[in-house]
Amino acid sequence: MFFRLLWESFVRQRRRKALAAIAILLGTTAVTAMLALATTIGDRIHRELAVYGANIVVYPKADTLSVNVGGVDLKPSTGGAYLKEADLEKLKTIFWANNITGLSPELRMSRIALGSDGKVLKPVTAVGYWFNHRFGNITTGAPQLHPWWKLEGKWPVEALAKGKHREDAVQVVLGSKLAQQLGMHIGDDFVLAIEQPGYAPEADVVGIVTTGDATDNEVLLPLSIPISQVVVAGKATAPPVSNSDLSRVEISATTKPEDAFARKDPDTLSPAQHEIWYCRPYANSIAYQIREAIPGAAAEQVRRVEQSEGTVLSRISGLMWLVSGAALLAAGFAVSAAMATAVLERRREIGLMRSLGASKGSIALLFYSETGLLAVVAGSLGYVAGSVLAYWLGGHIFSGDANGPVLNLVLLPVVVAMALIVAVAGSTPSIRTALRMDPSMVLRADA
Repeated sequence: MFFRLLWESFVRQRRRKALAAIAILLGTTAVTAMLALATTIGDRIHRELAVYGANIVVYPKADTLSVNVGGVDLKPSTGGAYLKEADLEKLKTIFWANNITGLSPELRMSRIALGSDGKVLKPVTAVGYWFNHRFGNITTGAPQLHPWWKLEGKWPVEALAKGKHREDAVQVVLGSKLAQQLGMHIGDDFVLAIEQPGYAPEADVVGIVTTGDATDNEVLLPLSIPISQVVVAGKATAPPVSNSDLSRVEISATTKPEDAFARKDPDTLSPAQHEIWYCRPYANSIAYQIREAIPGAAAEQVRRVEQSEGTVLSRISGLMWLVSGAALLAAGFAVSAAMATAVLERRREIGLMRSLGASKGSIALLFYSETGLLAVVAGSLGYVAGSVLAYWLGGHIFSGDANGPVLNLVLLPVVVAMALIVAVAGSTPSIRTALRMDPSMVLRADA
């Protein structure tokens, strides 16, 4: 009898049930879309803000030391320190290794001479980089860490190639201002004046890059070329550097937005708090682990990028919660209005059931079962519609992001539970009103 009454309520009140179902469907669609976006919003914003550069920079710790003589800060007498390229493999061993999405080591070679036919043309600054370098399961390097650079031509290959005149040509990219000053174009060649007996490699210009900073006046070449020592207009610099040395490393990592806890000094925390801080993907904690892994390295977060990411993420998250709350509230009011009308239309049925001995609990169970069944069906459909909406929004709001699974099954029970809560909360006032009706008065009024 109970299931028959439940079925009849849907058959006889199709319009009322449809209005309540549509309200729940729209509410859960909006909530599902917001939750689906929220679960990946951090990674997506990180990828979008990657155009602003790395969020962690690593450099030799010795370069931060100074000697104060007579009130004047002097750099160490060594003339500078370097990181080792081989030590970058240790980044794969840190706790948050999988959060590292890219890195770009560089070796700033002071000034290196460009020559032609044995004649020095111009001493310029040269910088060695990775170009589309394979590191673990990612392809990374300067192009990936500096996506705003505008390249005409192509990036160098990380190996010696056959040049116009020699078999061991080095492919290089010139900064746009330097190329203009030298009158060079893509396809031109020159000689790198490097002090090594019998070694003066030909350099082929394969690209011209515009960066908007000092790089426009530099020569960009692969770190992999066999440089043993660079020169300034034919004179050796000190100390010697090799292509295994690094001036610094820029790192892009997926991080948790900075908060007050992230800014605490880990050395002042209790062991329990230190473990919590260490195991959260803050830029500071990742930098801390990098300092532990690489000997003689100093690592710091780039606050300009981190603060921008945290600000944007907090504002977008707040907007998402506001939209979700408004959608659920609107759905709750719609369900309440539909249930109030349904109770008014079924007051005679309720009075008859009461007069035949039906308890208030059984009548309440009937109405809540109707509402719950409606919420489960409409909530499930809203989950599907919201997942599709989130997929579409992700592809249009975040460039190149229309990929990955459409459905996130973890959200299904959450969305259905929200639909049930909204439906029950919206129908409770009407059900309580129905249970307070005097059956004799209802039946007499309808007689």
